[in-house]
Amino acid sequence: MKLSQLDYHLNKEFIAQFPASPRDHSRLLEIDRRKGLISHQHFYELPNLLNPNDVLVFNQSKVLPARLIGKRKTGGKAEILLLKKISASLWEVITKPGFSIGDKIYFEDFEATIRNRKNYITEVEFSISDQKFRKKIKDLGHTPLPPYIKTPKPEKILKKEYQTVYAKVLGSSAAPTAGLHFTKRLLKKLKEKGVQLEFLTLHVGLGTFAPIKQDAIAKHKIHSEFFDLPNGVATRLNDAKSSGKRIIAVGTTTCRVIETCAYLENKNLKSYILHPTSSYSNLFIYPPHKFKFVDGLITNFHLPKSTLLALVCAFVSYPNTPYKFKDFSTSLIGKAYSEALNKNYRFYSFGDACLVL
Repeated sequence: MKLSQLDYHLNKEFIAQFPASPRDHSRLLEIDRRKGLISHQHFYELPNLLNPNDVLVFNQSKVLPARLIGKRKTGGKAEILLLKKISASLWEVITKPGFSIGDKIYFEDFEATIRNRKNYITEVEFSISDQKFRKKIKDLGHTPLPPYIKTPKPEKILKKEYQTVYAKVLGSSAAPTAGLHFTKRLLKKLKEKGVQLEFLTLHVGLGTFAPIKQDAIAKHKIHSEFFDLPNGVATRLNDAKSSGKRIIAVGTTTCRVIETCAYLENKNLKSYILHPTSSYSNLFIYPPHKFKFVDGLITNFHLPKSTLLALVCAFVSYPNTPYKFKDFSTSLIGKAYSEALNKNYRFYSFGDACLVL
């Protein structure tokens, strides 16, 4: 499969610069992936679109204030994006080009030394203890908004807007954006409808948002991201699946955790079960991937040529639906995106959502 098969054009005015207010007043494009039908709703109508006993699975990872702004030795601005802690004082980060091993970045009362550089990733060592550094992140860190969002809002507001209402486990360098549409009131309504809510964790990092560079996308290697599927959650999801309930992943990160942890239980019946796991995933899903466990997906509108778009294309095409994927423009998901553009949907992290069943 070629990278060009995941391409489409989007004018800048469709890129959302702020979230809907209230959150659940974003628009919702519903796709019946087996019948090829597309309809238009609002996110607050989600309880009406789901069945009692459906299961929604959420990524409860919490966004770090992962952007740190310091200075070079020359006095020029230097910015890093925290990705993953390696040891007590060593972190994987993203920096702009121009740094060499041994260079330092200076902050208020501590510094970071470049220890290694490889492709996108830089390893830096901070000069203070982990406990002190955690406090510095909280005090000095900025919300890691994607570069296409140019909002001038104060940091206090951004930290709230770029965080799900159920975020619990600190560790993401970007928000699991499908969850941004949920309000506490909507979650309560879903429970009242009889929808089962389950939570797992994947810390969003480079594996989710790094662009695909290779023309043959199978050569793209996803950076591993930490995830945790607890035993109790895996057991309840297995029970739900075996009783015929639909498992609906809220976001591509949730979907990747579930598919990573799904193992063949019965070769004759081709049935899968989830194994509780706390590990790292670099699973890259693209057409024609056969999904093992996930029956539905809530997701945002994604960037062209991205791993996120590749996953959605796979979910809406053969062998999961009757529609073979040839390229984005002629696919069912391409048709849905085209309708969304014609109806002025808002795209990307702060944009509108899709419900694929």
